[in-house]
Amino acid sequence: MSRLVNKDDIEKIRQSGKILGEVIREIKKLVIPGVKTSFLDQVAEDLIKSHGARPAFLGYRGYPASTCISINEQVVHGIPGERVIKPGDLVSVDIGVEFQGFYTDAAFSVVAGNSNPVAQKLVRVTEKSLYEGIKRALPGNRIGDISHAVQETIEAAGFSVVRDFVGHGVGRALHEDPQIPNFGKKNRGVVIEEGMVLAIEPMANEKGHQVTILDDDWTVVTQDGGWSAHFEHTVLVTKEGPVILTRSEGNGKL
Repeated sequence: MSRLVNKDDIEKIRQSGKILGEVIREIKKLVIPGVKTSFLDQVAEDLIKSHGARPAFLGYRGYPASTCISINEQVVHGIPGERVIKPGDLVSVDIGVEFQGFYTDAAFSVVAGNSNPVAQKLVRVTEKSLYEGIKRALPGNRIGDISHAVQETIEAAGFSVVRDFVGHGVGRALHEDPQIPNFGKKNRGVVIEEGMVLAIEPMANEKGHQVTILDDDWTVVTQDGGWSAHFEHTVLVTKEGPVILTRSEGNGKL
């Protein structure tokens, strides 16, 4: 579990997050019907490298790409390839960056076109749950406060929370303690401390929460075929409040 208190380390992870935010801003513009997921992956990789950084996912535990791109019933860890985005597809893109030894992680979901009101609602609610969780990333709170806020927001809208995959600490490694479930009770779990860096990442399903992994050993899909959305930011815990390091318009407080 990393707690960053050294100013030089904090500046490096801020820069890592800034790079990732800029990459996400550009990739969002390209998630349109007719685009291959492999094209998005290559653009993201090239952009990351152009900033002197490294795609954190490429080669991680054998993962073969620089991004995870999941569509419709795919929840997370979809491998980019020859699939072409169609009008109305719900597309989730997850990207990680390593810069001078510091990692940041972020994800977003969009609907390609505006022809799917259920998918649009799922995206809006999942993004809202992310920010409700981030609001609780305060010194003295507990991880359960984040988890509860995410779950409450998603379930109040009639959707379900993925339980098999969770958020996590991040910093000197891509995945660190503590785990951050997207479900739970207030006042439970690890105490949040100043200097912690947390990757908060709600995943919400249209129908049931159960998921399974495909034969490629990576792609996670809903068991019932319902669609899924995924949002994530890397957040630095400070006395003044949570600072979103991967916000596309740059680092800033909530």
